[in-house]
Amino acid sequence: MSAQARQGDTVSGQVLVLNTGSSSIKYRLIDMGTRRAVAGGLIERIGEDESVLTHDGVRTERRVADHEEGLKAVLAAFAEHGPPLDGVVAVGHRVVHGGSRFVTPVLIDDEVERAIEEIAPLAPLHNPANLEGIRVARRAFPSLPHVAVFDTAFHGTIPPHAHTYAVPREWTRKLGVRRYGFHGTSTAYVSRRAAALLGRPYDEVNSIVLHLGNGASATAVRAGRSVDTSMGITPLAGLVMGTRSGDVDPALGAYLGRVAGMDLAGVDAALNKESGLLGMCGANDMREVWRLADSGDEDARLALDVYGYRVRAYIGAYYAALGDVDALVFTGGVGENSPRVRALAVTGLIRLGIEIDPDRNDAESAEARVISPEGAEVTVLVVPTNEELEIAEQTAACLGDA
Repeated sequence: MSAQARQGDTVSGQVLVLNTGSSSIKYRLIDMGTRRAVAGGLIERIGEDESVLTHDGVRTERRVADHEEGLKAVLAAFAEHGPPLDGVVAVGHRVVHGGSRFVTPVLIDDEVERAIEEIAPLAPLHNPANLEGIRVARRAFPSLPHVAVFDTAFHGTIPPHAHTYAVPREWTRKLGVRRYGFHGTSTAYVSRRAAALLGRPYDEVNSIVLHLGNGASATAVRAGRSVDTSMGITPLAGLVMGTRSGDVDPALGAYLGRVAGMDLAGVDAALNKESGLLGMCGANDMREVWRLADSGDEDARLALDVYGYRVRAYIGAYYAALGDVDALVFTGGVGENSPRVRALAVTGLIRLGIEIDPDRNDAESAEARVISPEGAEVTVLVVPTNEELEIAEQTAACLGDA
């Protein structure tokens, strides 16, 4: 691998972005000169009988025992199919939870590894896997700088009145109980792209970003800074999602314990994996939910009504929080690809200056675009997210600052 190269305070060359899950490694090789991915892929089912590696469309099936073997398989795919990795100058890692400690990207050393491990109780399903990826990659690339980019970091600017829960102070001070928010990497990229599409400086634009996918969140962005977001100490809070409930009464767990004999672990699992759209109508893929609703399924119709109502309620709340809104931005798998969901989300919001042009909304495109009418008070945009590019850019910026 080449040594780190710089042009002024900007890192040149390529950044390898790794997003390590409990049984997967997603990766992209980003050229920082063109800001484009030159290669990428995904290895899934790590630790199972038959793992699958897809590298730039080339699919390979064989057993991969652990993440170390998985990364070796990824490097072997680069060696066999290209491109060569001799231009890599840094490795950027997605880490889900940074707690209150990490609100910017950070150069990884042993102390940072220990801190990520200490934060693991805040994200027990994600941080341990992210950390395993970091450790494996540091062994594979010992001479390269490694940077952790935290999904919660963008929300580090949320003011205390918005991130503080009305709970005993000891919980807040000793246990870290507060709103953290997620989808921060995506929201940072999308909100900045929205400002560019408006032709205005980032620090002059107020936007509401709707990241709608199997996971879903809303974020209020004032002048390039997150000031509130719908997810909380975990990704369970806020909008209705594919399998997550979103907002419920905090006493629900106690109620279910009394009347159904459920323990906290069972309630937590049900709210995360058996609720949301899946719990209401039996399907968590939005396309299937619409198909069911169109066929007359009343549960699916209600699920869509609940989903749309919750999105509109958050739009209204964040409009009030911002005071003035320049853009409403849709992103994520559903937000980018479902005109019907976008239409549902803005129904009845014309008095707030929010509306969409049906023809623009229905037009198929993979590009960032405006879908509101000419002259609309609030510009409604669809902006495809690119979390890997954002991680690469934040990695480069971190190294430039260093």
